[in-house]
Amino acid sequence: MSVRTLLLMILAVPALVLGGARALGIEIPVPEWGRDYVMRFTFAPEPPAFELPKVEGPSDTTRPLVVIDAGHGGRDPGKVQRLSSGREVYEKDIVLALSLELRDRLLESGGVRVAMTREDDRIIPLAYRPEIARQLDADVFVSIHIDSAGDRAEVSGATVYTLSNEASSEAAARFAERENAADRLNGIEVETDSSAVSEILVELSQSRTQEDAVELAELILREGQGKIKFHPFAKRSAELAVLRAPDVPGVLFESGFVTNRNDLAKLMDKEGRRAYVDTLERAIRVYLARRADTAPAASQ
Repeated sequence: MSVRTLLLMILAVPALVLGGARALGIEIPVPEWGRDYVMRFTFAPEPPAFELPKVEGPSDTTRPLVVIDAGHGGRDPGKVQRLSSGREVYEKDIVLALSLELRDRLLESGGVRVAMTREDDRIIPLAYRPEIARQLDADVFVSIHIDSAGDRAEVSGATVYTLSNEASSEAAARFAERENAADRLNGIEVETDSSAVSEILVELSQSRTQEDAVELAELILREGQGKIKFHPFAKRSAELAVLRAPDVPGVLFESGFVTNRNDLAKLMDKEGRRAYVDTLERAIRVYLARRADTAPAASQ
């Protein structure tokens, strides 16, 4: 076959196909200049820069420091519940309100310093949250959230989590899996060393830090008796990324269930949140007072 014949075929075949399609009333889309023939690829956004928040309260750095972590934020709403009115309620907003009120109460009562991982509606990667507590050399880390029971609207009550490499129950394991996936689901990628995480868990299990975290959790349960409703299995443990600070005792406080009408009504109301603030503030102060009493003995 000659080159001329080949060129004629290359030109003729498309013309015949288009001509035949038109004769049959079939439209074949043909690219034209100016049309938006662009292939788009979505890449994970860069994580926000790591920044230490301001520390409020006494200027005396020997005063104990409490870091309060309001869960979720920004494009990560956390649990979402639709009210009968059609309005959607977001976990991130409720826990921020509760966290700010706890901060204000601690500062008003005096004697402690307080820092917030977030004070507004912004997203903070999970890995940053315990790291903030570590770099600030915090004495206590409290992460505040709300749980969800899906279609089981009757499930209610607060729960307190501490870190463990083995979940205390299947429910605790499922909860940890959901919470730990928050960054991935929101397109945030922060590089972490899996071997370092394993070392942290081992160190925690062998250190006083974990014992202190359990003590704080038990104090929250004790101080909340008669003030707030707890879930029947209120004390839990799981491998929660937000609690991976080996030298800072931390707990994750689930204030209730967004899927329960009574829990949600209390947590959406400032007066209703007062009992939760009272419970957490009292537990934190008792815990810090115990640490102050044992500090001289520990240094000898």
